[in-house]
Amino acid sequence: MPKSLFQKVWEAHTLRRLANGQTQLLIGTHLIHEVTSPQAFGMLRDLGLKVAFPQRTFATVDHIIPTDQLTEPYRDPLAQAMMDELRRSCAEFGITFFDRASGRQGIVHIVGPEQGITQPGTTIACGDSHTSTHGAFGAIAFGIGTSQVRDVLATQTMALGALKVRRVSVNGHLRPGVYAKDVILHIIRTLGVNGGTGFAYEYGGEVFDRFTMEERMTVCNMSIEGGARVGYVNPDETTFVYLKGRPYSPQGAAWDAAVARWRATASDPGCHYDDFVTIDAKDIAPTVTWGINPGQAIAIGETIPDPAKTWAADEKASIEEALAYMKFQPGAPIKGTKIDVAFLGSCTNGRLSDFQEVARFLKGRRVASGVKAIAVPGSQIVALQCEKLGLDRVFANAGFEWRAAGCSMCLAMNPDKLVGDQLCASSSNRNFKGRQGSPTGRTLLMSPLMVAAAAVAGSVADAREVFGVNVS
Repeated sequence: MPKSLFQKVWEAHTLRRLANGQTQLLIGTHLIHEVTSPQAFGMLRDLGLKVAFPQRTFATVDHIIPTDQLTEPYRDPLAQAMMDELRRSCAEFGITFFDRASGRQGIVHIVGPEQGITQPGTTIACGDSHTSTHGAFGAIAFGIGTSQVRDVLATQTMALGALKVRRVSVNGHLRPGVYAKDVILHIIRTLGVNGGTGFAYEYGGEVFDRFTMEERMTVCNMSIEGGARVGYVNPDETTFVYLKGRPYSPQGAAWDAAVARWRATASDPGCHYDDFVTIDAKDIAPTVTWGINPGQAIAIGETIPDPAKTWAADEKASIEEALAYMKFQPGAPIKGTKIDVAFLGSCTNGRLSDFQEVARFLKGRRVASGVKAIAVPGSQIVALQCEKLGLDRVFANAGFEWRAAGCSMCLAMNPDKLVGDQLCASSSNRNFKGRQGSPTGRTLLMSPLMVAAAAVAGSVADAREVFGVNVS
């Protein structure tokens, strides 16, 4: 029978069925960072256990690392303690650690792909909710909690319930000025933040066939924001070209064998899906969140929802809560809303192509007076690539602060935080209450170019108008 990629990979990694109906699944690759691993390593020590397969685990530091300080000790003693603990644990258990001194440090979901660690047909786990990013390569990748990090370290397995599969196809051509970030915000807005509960999302269609790997990663990254545990794209020539020659990719004859194996993991024609959703690309516009979850989003030309026009009681309450927190008025346009901060970066949009696209329109422009703007590459390699191309100077000349690699203001477990009720135009992935470091800080999610447009205009703006109608 024809099978989906999810079914093939799940079956290939199934060790046994458990009495409770879950599957004991082999985890091919385990990625760790400094926030969710210290307690897990502590539990291993308490139990007298070793890491079962240290060669399958890779570590980096990203969440707590300051982006404006390279020297240690860090100003935050807790951040320094977490860094020290990760170093100690990796050395003790024989785990590869991409420390700052390696030149390969960065956000875990950027480091894995750029090193060739992320590969099709594998299972990948990480103590971070945006692990779904790696599904862009045709992997089944999911975030896990600290106790599960412990389990994977100790056994290289974990217990999971199987998921249903929803095929999400986006067909046609995106309009100028519409990007992968707009695609995933549109999908979440359409299907809801809980619409993917119990599902893996298989993304496909003409738009995904044309997408680069970095665009596919952007979409898969935010699958979790739509409630899906997993999001993936079937591997194809685009995938193989991206992986070829990377440090951990197969080499020589092993490469040809790997490509044949990876190609076979793609979903078979006629395979079963539990649900289908088809979206016309022309219906997607530059999209901005207005509320306190990624599903509360509107096109740049639309107005903020009015709870009085909503019949469902729970939806009305959700809109009212968001309006109160965001200090917005129902029926008001999102366009023209004054911003205080512009943030470019994160595991969603902190890759080379994101900075290249913004730089080609930002050159010669200036950030508006009163706006604090920071650009944070997602890894040291991304930073080096940008700097070789002179992109850092484009951003600096425009009034952005060019920072070192890290998660930065995406979740603000580091010095990069909003202050008070500042409003931030952000290329990150979550707009929850207090997400960016201030309990009253407010976040508007949008594409990198829309962030740049807001920074230049000093308010939420249509990038197509700010930078010209020929944005493509």
